[in-house]
Amino acid sequence: MTRLFKFIIPYRKTLILVVVLLFLQTLGTLYIPTLTADIVNNGIVYGDIPYIIRTGGIMLLFAVLTGVFAILGTWFSAILSSGTGRDIRNALFRKAQRFSINDFNSIGTASMITRNTSDVNQIQQALIMVLQMMLPAPIMAIAGLILAFSKNAFMGGIIVVTMVIFMILAVIIERKTMPLFGLLQTGMDKINRFMREYITGVRVIRAFNRTDFERRRVNTSFEAYAQTAIRINKIFAVAMPLVLMLLNLCTLAIIWFGGIQIGQGAMEIGDIMAVIEYAMLILFYLVMAVMVFTMIPRAEACAKRISEVLELDPEIADAPAELTAELSEEKLAFHHVTFCYQGAEEPVLSDLNFSCRAGETTAIIGGTGSGKSTIASLIPRFYDIQAGTITIDGVDIKTLSQKALRDKIGFVPQKAFLFSGTIADNLRYGKEDATMDELRRAARIAQADAFIGDLKYGYETRVAQGGNNFSGGQKQRLAIARALVKKADVYIFDDSFSALDFKTDANLRAALKAEVHGAAIIVVAQRVSSIVDADQIIVLDNGVIAGKGTHRELLENCPVYREIAESQLSKEELA
Repeated sequence: MTRLFKFIIPYRKTLILVVVLLFLQTLGTLYIPTLTADIVNNGIVYGDIPYIIRTGGIMLLFAVLTGVFAILGTWFSAILSSGTGRDIRNALFRKAQRFSINDFNSIGTASMITRNTSDVNQIQQALIMVLQMMLPAPIMAIAGLILAFSKNAFMGGIIVVTMVIFMILAVIIERKTMPLFGLLQTGMDKINRFMREYITGVRVIRAFNRTDFERRRVNTSFEAYAQTAIRINKIFAVAMPLVLMLLNLCTLAIIWFGGIQIGQGAMEIGDIMAVIEYAMLILFYLVMAVMVFTMIPRAEACAKRISEVLELDPEIADAPAELTAELSEEKLAFHHVTFCYQGAEEPVLSDLNFSCRAGETTAIIGGTGSGKSTIASLIPRFYDIQAGTITIDGVDIKTLSQKALRDKIGFVPQKAFLFSGTIADNLRYGKEDATMDELRRAARIAQADAFIGDLKYGYETRVAQGGNNFSGGQKQRLAIARALVKKADVYIFDDSFSALDFKTDANLRAALKAEVHGAAIIVVAQRVSSIVDADQIIVLDNGVIAGKGTHRELLENCPVYREIAESQLSKEELA
């Protein structure tokens, strides 16, 4: 957990206050047995009622003060723990915002969720337990031993021997459980991943009648997690009775040898009572410290996993000296671009060269796996290319900050995704201060204004998680409108018209051409009918450009394009 101490530093004043309060609480707790011994030795034995009342009143005062210190200590400990957990989550979120797609893939989405939730919770719990139980333990032990030795050195020796045995037991438990807690958190990652796959893929699972298979697969993860938890609990099942046995043996030894001391006149009854209370307090806090000590391995494993995220250098970083792109007729250009996915043996794109002019539509078409969507992902730098350059307004995109680059781009992904909120909230996602007129204009171009107008609450209609209360075509149109509200320099439509019917598709393309000026439009498509009017069509085949030109030009001189067109269009449409 030392890796995460930097998150506690901002709360150092609170930490110091907690330590002071715990110190006062501990001293108050330890002074009460001393008062008890005085009442027995000087009050009860001699029948001195005024002394009993007077000392009892002091004892009551210390009990109240100790309770107040305990309450305040717990309160400020909770403030420190909660604040630290919040800061760690913020740091994880900020770090994740800088990750590339490859970075996310290397960690795993389910693992990121677990680290931001379960792992941080474990650290918060461990922190508050350390402050409340483990931190007072050494204070209690040192002060308690001093008081015990002041009553009788032999009694103090019994407590010391018991404490040494406690420490040895704690070290053994830590060494046995540390690796298991790491396995436990990894098992939680697997469970989260399987559950996420099942929930998101439930339609496919049921369509292929694979429910039983998925149940067996998830049960395997459940069983592995349960077995790891059982192994941890077996260690505790042995350790905790040993702890209680040591506590009872210590009490028995104090009573036994204390009785002998009383018989010899070396101790008084009140002193024996005080030593027993000292021992119980010391051992209670030691037991709590051991219990907290068993939490530390799990918290340490969680801290290690969180540190892996925080210490990971993002694959894509901004250039030290950022350049500013000036307006240019050549909005976007690929110069000898080659790209290979992480772990792949062959590049998915090889030596691509093309440019897109302002006010023109460039379409990209090709077979499955030809690299169409990859091109769409390279422009906003979701991935970085291995060779060549990509420029916007004549400036290499690697010399622009990622924020400046993406401010210039209106991106519509292959799978439309909507956020919880209202339709208006979603349309303003790229431009928070957009007016209602701007929203309506974008919706009109995207052919979404009609169905939005039919909704009872119009633009204030609530959007369910992921946009599940809208059809595929409606989600695509809202995603397109969201990009258009942004008024970008480059629009990228990654197969974003696939869920639209032919009429809506045609109307949308016509509106785009008429309404969107000065921006380059990139359309990745599977349907030839969606791109016949494009100013430039780029045909991909196995990651290379097989043809470039207009629809008519490619029908005449590009066999790959003609084959695709003939598979989709009638003879009349081809003529």
